[in-house]
Amino acid sequence: QLRQLFGSAVPAFPPKFYLAMTKSMADERRSQLEQYLQNVTLDSNITNSDVFIGFFRKLQQDTFKIQTQRAFLDVYLADGSSIKLDIQTSDTAERILEVTLCKIGLSRELIKYFSLFFFQDHDDGALSVVKKVAEFELPYVSLQSMKELHCKLGIRKWYMDPSFDTLLMDCRASLDLLYMQAVQEVKRNWVKPTERQMQELEFLQKNANKAKFLELIREMQFYGYVRLDPCICDYPEEGCSADIYVGHNEINCCIKLPTNQTKEVSFKINRLRTWQVSFLGATRDGEDDTLELRFEYNDSGTWQWIILYTKQAFLLSNCLKKMISEQMMKTAKEGQEMETKMPESMKNSQKSSIQQKQVIHSGFISRKRFLVRPNEDNCVFEKIREEDL
Repeated sequence: QLRQLFGSAVPAFPPKFYLAMTKSMADERRSQLEQYLQNVTLDSNITNSDVFIGFFRKLQQDTFKIQTQRAFLDVYLADGSSIKLDIQTSDTAERILEVTLCKIGLSRELIKYFSLFFFQDHDDGALSVVKKVAEFELPYVSLQSMKELHCKLGIRKWYMDPSFDTLLMDCRASLDLLYMQAVQEVKRNWVKPTERQMQELEFLQKNANKAKFLELIREMQFYGYVRLDPCICDYPEEGCSADIYVGHNEINCCIKLPTNQTKEVSFKINRLRTWQVSFLGATRDGEDDTLELRFEYNDSGTWQWIILYTKQAFLLSNCLKKMISEQMMKTAKEGQEMETKMPESMKNSQKSSIQQKQVIHSGFISRKRFLVRPNEDNCVFEKIREEDL
């Protein structure tokens, strides 16, 4: 059905094995299906279609044996308060987000700057954002399947460029949401203010000066980043532990080496070529499932694969896609502004160059969508200057 609607935009479905499968064949089939679903769900035209939403609604409900019926769902804000919704178990995340934000008075045109997330509050005060909830996902059903993880459903801003805060300051509801999240991130040590900055924040918080609080915090280290739980990586050598912050067009890793020394590494997005998420199965003790995100990175002129073993691999992947999307939009906007100011004679002379850059950008997006390693004669980042990206 998707093929009929979207044609070649939908990748070919993995072929079935018609004979009895061995374990290696089953693992291969599982990997192919995971890759297929990752590729399909990257196209918003597909995931917003009635066919796709209907299929996944039925799949989720059938898998966990939850029929469509009335239910109550708590959606948490960053200050710990919650909004109780009267829903249907088959309501999608898109629907629940819209209803929740309208209930707190957010302007409809600002809804796109927020999203639903599953998160965990740990006893030691740490905050773990487990994953971003996909728009087609059924949050009620997902929560039932994650009961042992004690996850909650919450609203957080969904953009990686902190300057977008300025677009939300005139709406009281969005200002409140940004302020609550900023306060939470300071308390949970996601943001790294200096001692002097911390005193200023405390003063502004005491006086309930939310706008000034947000203006000040945008200057601080790691504001606007998403912090992942500590994980394992293979850089600069296997078995290293790492604290990871994602934002400001980088993956920032504080890596603990086997020698107990620490090394801070910044992987810049404009030097990253492709990435993929893989499911590795259960760990040796059989308790947890393991995910990895591997990305191809240009380190001093040499391309190499770097692997992060983290349960938040899909969240990290979403953050990378969001940063690249925002970067591309910003570049396109700057190009349009430059073209508007340019004399007509200059526009004509630059036309072919601009068209060429647009083709390259399109190819870059396509490769991310299908998670395919580019051929050596078709490497996007070898053709794009940093200022163009």
